[in-house]
Order: sequence, then structure tokens, then C-alpha cells
Amino acid sequence: MNIQENPLKQDSCICAVTSGEVSVQGPAHQYERLHLYLIKPSKYDDEGFIIRYWKGVLPSNTLSCLNGLSEDVRNRGILGKDLQWEITLIDDTVQEIPYKKIIRESQQPGTKVLTCLAGVQSNQIPRAADIAMRFREFKIDVMMGGFHVSGVMSTLPDLTPELVTLRNAGVSLCAGEAEGGHWDLMLTDAMQDRLKPVYNFLHDIPDISKVPFPRINPKHQTHYALQHFGTLDCGRGCPYGCSFCTVINVQGRKMRFRDIDLLIEEIRQAYRKHEISHFFFTDDNFCRHKHWEQILDRIIDLKEKEGIPFHFMMQLDTQAHTVPNFVEKCARAGCRQVFIGMESLNPENLKAVKKNQNDIENFKKLVDSFQEVGVVCHLAYIIGFPLDTVESVKQDVEKLMSLGAGQASFFMMTPLPGAMDYKNALARGLLMDADLNNYDTFHETHRHPRMKPGEWQAAYDAAWQSFYSVENMKNILTRNLQADNYWGIFSNFMWYKNSIDVESGHPMIHGFFRLKPRVERRPGYPVESRWVHFKRRTSDILGNIKGRWHLVLELEEVWLATRRRSQLEKKVITEVARLTQCAKEWRELGISELHHLYQSAATALEKKGVYRFRIPSRFQLWLHRVNVFSIRLTFTRVPLQRFWINVRDSLRKGDVLRVNYIRVFFTTLEEMALFSRFILSIVISGIFLRKH
Repeated sequence: MNIQENPLKQDSCICAVTSGEVSVQGPAHQYERLHLYLIKPSKYDDEGFIIRYWKGVLPSNTLSCLNGLSEDVRNRGILGKDLQWEITLIDDTVQEIPYKKIIRESQQPGTKVLTCLAGVQSNQIPRAADIAMRFREFKIDVMMGGFHVSGVMSTLPDLTPELVTLRNAGVSLCAGEAEGGHWDLMLTDAMQDRLKPVYNFLHDIPDISKVPFPRINPKHQTHYALQHFGTLDCGRGCPYGCSFCTVINVQGRKMRFRDIDLLIEEIRQAYRKHEISHFFFTDDNFCRHKHWEQILDRIIDLKEKEGIPFHFMMQLDTQAHTVPNFVEKCARAGCRQVFIGMESLNPENLKAVKKNQNDIENFKKLVDSFQEVGVVCHLAYIIGFPLDTVESVKQDVEKLMSLGAGQASFFMMTPLPGAMDYKNALARGLLMDADLNNYDTFHETHRHPRMKPGEWQAAYDAAWQSFYSVENMKNILTRNLQADNYWGIFSNFMWYKNSIDVESGHPMIHGFFRLKPRVERRPGYPVESRWVHFKRRTSDILGNIKGRWHLVLELEEVWLATRRRSQLEKKVITEVARLTQCAKEWRELGISELHHLYQSAATALEKKGVYRFRIPSRFQLWLHRVNVFSIRLTFTRVPLQRFWINVRDSLRKGDVLRVNYIRVFFTTLEEMALFSRFILSIVISGIFLRKH
């Protein structure tokens, strides 16, 4: 977590640094109980509603980090051996904030309530400010930290207006990282009712080798769809100097690392105690960790000697494949996916933002290196660099798809506080949008030099639709993928397509089944009556049901075209596809035609030296042809769609007698059979991925 302050306000800098740690001194406090609320705020959508879901995707690493630090302070008795603690984690994207309960507790004698708004990004500031102000109305102490506060204070000479407003309202702004004794200090000040307006630890970067690890809260974990997922940072910082990056100014360009023995033991205990078998290493660039090989070797031992089914994903730079042995050891250690900041395919764009380490000539080799060992490449791509145009973006996305990566995420170029791009844009007066809620890398926040207003957004939306089109998803999944990679990519398609097509938002902030609290709407938007809101939610839910049905049919089409088949079946399907392009649907083929297809396919394979096949008998083929529950030759939903379109058109014209109702009955059965087998495959794959 990043906690920030104004570096010019010297009277608020109350930390005494000794050997890299803050010494905490002060009189004993008066409280018997501490209730610590660690809150990760969400953001508002374009209609002013909170973005909140029934289930999220990944737990917040910031909350886990602060939970671990808080438990450490409690265990060491820093605030008193007899103090009763209660630590509550709240992720605003999946949980309702219990305002009334928190306010009621703050009024109990002998109880200290402290609310901490953690990991607040720039686009979350409006929501975080509303939460903070509500607590401050009741004189509840509030601390706020994260990349926005830290970013502002690391690159600008003064606090920005929204931070000045928060500070003047009594919110303690915290800059820098919480480790190194900083968290001890701030909690001690809170218990002694002497929180400072601003804490600045940006120039006191802590050694993280021995600091407490993020701590999983099993109860909190239930709010996420994948409860066996966890987050962990092995190191912090990045050596590069990209002008759009906030990490290098907040966490520094000098990389720092956790102790390897402690790291491995944390992974081991996370599985044994909480069955966490899949981690996201949040390091900005894992391959630049100077101990990467030792970490991977130890993880390999966990898997091969202790039988822990450990898997992980991580972030890398585009030169990772050139590090000797790195790719191979990643695969052996259980890496399933690497997130790589490719950013642009235009070398002039990369040069302009000082991303000089990216060499577009080696992008294909980079992707192939990982894909060949079964590690999926997830490419990050930024749209809206100065040289981009509508046409160039379209062409670049096509090139991106040709690289063969299993996944991609798109972002709009957004100058963020903490990045040099923001500082320069602010100085030149280029920022057009004053609403921080839109600084989420999904909105146009400034005028683009080569794209008109709206064109940029349209190019961004088109990139998502192109990469996650049915045809491209088929292309990705028809490659020679391992079983776990196939279903891993497929599950990501379900997540991403749901966010893009159903929720109409970016996958990294959306979950499953949107909630819209009626009364917690952004200030400036009207609170709707119950009846108006009921109609809105009914329309939303019906629209989501329709959208998810179309999504299921699209994914079913992808599954039918890419599911694993025998060599004979593949060859027969090829023959059927060739025949039906100019003839009829395979279920309408005669038995002799089907038998001929199997015979010719088997003969062709035998000539290639493949083993001899047993051809189904004519009776078996007859059973196969009339059995709607068989999907052996069903490789597309196109004939089914064509049939339903014809039925619909006939009914619209009033030609009810022209409808083949017997075929309607059997086609309905076939649809049900396909759907059931599709869902069953997903369920089985989920069990498989969890065990492996």
C-alpha cells in the first residue's frame, strides 16, 4: 500500500528514523478496544452509481498487506498488551460499508474506531472522498493513502485541490509505504488522538526483506468468485523510466526484495491453512528480481517434492524471454500466465514515452517463447499515444492478434498523478477533464491530436470487440494448448466477455452480477424513488439476462469449434465442413454419405502413417445421426441458428403451417443437450483447474 503526504509541510513530518525504522514514542492511550476498518473504495459509473458486484474476481493486495501489518502490530503489543482488537476488511466493490454500525461503535465508551481508505487510485478519489466525509461528520478518524495521494506528492510541489479539501476536513493523508515502522507510528498516533494532517514517508523507502506478509482473511475471501486465488509481492520498484508510469515515482526505481525463505514459507502456509493454490505476483517486473531463479527453484521443490499444486501469474517486461533459463523455469514452477506491457506497435510511440526497452521486432519471439512451454501471454496495449489514428489502431490490433497471445487488455492513454506525463500535461494545460472519476484509463481525459472527440473512444471499444470476437477466440483456442491452459484461457474469455458485452466496462474493475445501491449515489445525481429504481433495476437485470444468454451462445460456439477431438473425428469434421459449404447440414446426410466420410477420413490418416481406425457400422452411424444428444460431429451452432431464424421469419409472416414442428421439438432437445454438456464441461474444467 502507498501512503502519502505533502513533502513541503515540514511541521507534519513527525517520524524519527533510526536504522531504517521509525521509532514510536508517546504516552499510553485511554482506549480498551480498537476497531480498525480497512476499506478499499470503489468508483462511480457514468450514471453516478457505485460499481459494486455480488462476487469479485481478485482480492485486493492492499487490504491483505495492511491486514498483515495490523496483525503484526497487535501481536507485538505495540498499542498495549491488553488492547482488544477487531480488524475488518471491506472491499467497496463487493461489500456494503456498514456506516451505521461504524458510527454506533465510535460512540461507545472506551472504543477507538479508525477507518483507513487504502490503495486509493485517482479514479477512486471521488468515491473515497464521499466515504471519508461521511465518517468525518461524526468525528471518526480517517486516514487515506494510495497511488493518487502518493503520486501527487511525489511529482507536484503542492497538494491538489481535492486533497486540500480532504486535509482541511480532518482526513490524514498518508504518502509512501506503510512498512518500516510507519504503520506502527500512525496507529499509535491514532490511539493517542493526535493524527497529523499529513504523513510523508516517500523519502523513507523501507527495507521489505523481513516485513510482514499480506494476510488472507478467509471470511473476506468469500466475496470473490475464485476463493483459491491470492496476491503477493516478491519485490517492489522498477528500473525503467516510462513517462506514463506511476510506480517508479511512488515505489522507486531501485528494486527491493522480500526474504526468500520467508516468501516460500508464506506460500506453503497459504496453501496448507487456506488452500490458496494460485497467486498473482504483483511485482511490477518479476524478471528483474535479482533472486528470481532461487524463488522459482524453491517453488519447483514445493510442487515436485511436497506435492503442493501451486500456480501463479506475474508481470514482466518485453525482454523477459532473453533472460537465460527464465522462460523454462517459469513453466516448470507453475506459471500459467504472464502479463506483459507491450503498450504499442509503433516504435515512435514507444520512444516518445521512454519505453526504450520494447523492441517490436522481437514481440513475436517473446510471445512464442512463452507459449511454446505452455505459458499464456496476456498483452497490455495502450490506445491513444500521440501518433495513433483510428486506422493505425485498427491495423495495430490486427497485428497484435497475429502475435498469437492468449489474452489482451486495452487501456486509453491517461496521464495519471505520479507519472511525468501528468506533470507535463498539467503544466501545458492539456487536461480537458477535471473529473478524477474518469481517470481510470477507460475514458477520454484530454484532446487527442489525431482523433476527434468520440473517435478515440470508438477505436478503443473496437479493439476489445476485435480481439474478443468469436473468430479470434476460436483461433486462440485451436492452437496446441495444454488442457489447463485451454480452460484457463476459456475462463478468462467468460470473465472478459461478460465485462465487455454484458457489463459494458473494463474487466479489471468488473465482477459478476452488478448491484446498484439506490441511496448511495454520487452527489449531484438524484436519489431515485423506490419505484423508479425498481424499474431501472428490472430493466438492467432483464438486459443482463439477455446479454448473458447471447454470451453463452457465443461461448458455446467457440467451445464446439475448439473442444478436444480424436484425429479421426477432426478429419471427418473437415470433410463435413467441406461438403456442407455447398450442400446440407450433416444431420441431413444419408447413412451412406456419413459412412463414406468416415471411410475416406480414416484412409487419409492411414496413408499418413497414423494408426488404423475402426469405422463405425452403418447401424451405429444411424443411431448417431438421430441422436440429438451426440455432439461428435457438431462443430458449430450455425445450422441451429439458421433453423431458428427460418422459424422466426415464418412465424412473423404468419406461415405457421410451414414450420416443421417435429424438427422444432428435436432441435430444442439438441439445444438443451448442447447447453447441458457445455455447462458440464465448464464445471469439470473448474474442478480440474483447482486440483491441478
